[in-house]
Amino acid sequence: MALGDVPIIWVLGGPGCGKGTQCEKLVQKYAFTHLSTGDLLRAELASGSERSQNIAAIMEKGGLVPNDIVLELLKEAVLKNAASSPGVLIDGFPRERDQGVAFEAAVAAPSVVLYFEASEATLLERIRARSLTSNRIDDNDATVALRLKTFLENNQKVLDQYPDKLKRINAERPVEEIFAEVTGIIDPLVAKS
Repeated sequence: MALGDVPIIWVLGGPGCGKGTQCEKLVQKYAFTHLSTGDLLRAELASGSERSQNIAAIMEKGGLVPNDIVLELLKEAVLKNAASSPGVLIDGFPRERDQGVAFEAAVAAPSVVLYFEASEATLLERIRARSLTSNRIDDNDATVALRLKTFLENNQKVLDQYPDKLKRINAERPVEEIFAEVTGIIDPLVAKS
């Protein structure tokens, strides 16, 4: 697959760090395609496909869906959207080292890795607030605790793979302040493509 100069931007951070909010703002500003692995998985669940039953059981327990399923869904979405988009945001992926390696082999290397950093206390507070209005099966206390534990165990291994592409962003600031920093990172990528 040839993506040409289309930037591929991985957007990482713990559950509740604000990845989705920042991605929405990036889509508005740059008309990027926003691919959230969580959204892709939830869409697959809603499709009623055979693989949706396995995904549901894993997500309800807060576990990670197997790499091959996530990569297959993601690759399909990137292929479908890359030709007509000025850039692709991949939200919440990779969640473990092997996912990043597999994505690079099957699709392409990321142009940049945005990592939204927030304390564990902040993440828990935001997820609890979100759970009051969301209908997500993975926004309950037991599942959130497991998701956060899984994230913390795997995250540093992912970040260590991309020292030259990694941009750490303090996610405990106002949304607009964070967005100003993010656009300072993205503007040069867009100018090149």
